[in-house]
Amino acid sequence: MTRSKSKSKAATRSTARKTAKPTSRKRSAPASPKSATPPRTKHAHIVAMLRAPAGATIVAMMAATEWQQHSVRGFLAGVVRKKLGLNLVSEQTDKGRVYRIKDGKGSSAAAVKQAA
Repeated sequence: MTRSKSKSKAATRSTARKTAKPTSRKRSAPASPKSATPPRTKHAHIVAMLRAPAGATIVAMMAATEWQQHSVRGFLAGVVRKKLGLNLVSEQTDKGRVYRIKDGKGSSAAAVKQAA
């Protein structure tokens, strides 16, 4: 008889445990994706510099972000061109090589993203 009592206690325990679990908390809605002020990040600062009609040199971007030259060039190639798909153009001037984002058609990466 002791076996039947222990089984009934085990069954009661497992049932009690199942019902005692707290329900999962629901996350609150995220904040509005469009905020009044633009983000003040180094990435946003460089993109703003590149969107200016005068463009920006690597030296100017290095001074603005405190990055090294290879980091700025990596950002231009990896983020601006590949991830964001922006049309980055450069030209040689008397100040040195000037980079800017050209409006209009994006790079081929942007065209692939839009087609998908």
